[in-house]
Parts: sequence; structure tokens; C-alpha cells
Amino acid sequence: MTTKSQGIRVQIFDQYYQLKSESDDSYTRELAQAVDAVMRTIAEKTNTYDSLRLAVLAALHFADECERIRKSHERLSEMVAEKSVRLAKALDGAVKKAS
Repeated sequence: MTTKSQGIRVQIFDQYYQLKSESDDSYTRELAQAVDAVMRTIAEKTNTYDSLRLAVLAALHFADECERIRKSHERLSEMVAEKSVRLAKALDGAVKKAS
């Protein structure tokens, strides 16, 4: 029998949050650290320290990253599909020649 986590306490941009997640605690901590790092980087670059504004900018950063990865995955999937069709045709041709 597994026990549900009571949650973990993380710090993001000098604020503490009690989080509950289906994910492993260490993974949740890694995500919180990534958000904190992006918010701090944006704060340094923009001289903005409004945590709400920084959170929105960090969310846009992660959304952009996610969209770029999604598009890259889509392109790679298309390339794999095209190569699979070419390979199948080549194999069919080789089987016909061998027959």
C-alpha cells in the first residue's frame, strides 16, 4: 500500500509554497528550482522584481520552450514517417527482385 505524500515545501523567488503532486518530490523540487532560476534571470535582465510580472514572464518562457519542442517533435515525426515510407518501398523492391 502506497502512502500519499503530504506535499513538499519549496521556495520560488523568495516565496514559500506547500505543493502536493502526483510526481516524485525530487522532480517537483527540480521544477520549482527551474521556475526560480528563470524568474531570477528575468529579474536580473529586466530590473523587475514584481513577482507576479516575473511569474507571467517565466510562464511565457516555459510556454515558448514547450511550443518549440512540440514543433521540433512534429518535424522529427514527419521525417521519420517519410523515411519509413521510403524504407518500406525499398524493402518491397528488394523482395520483388529476390522473388
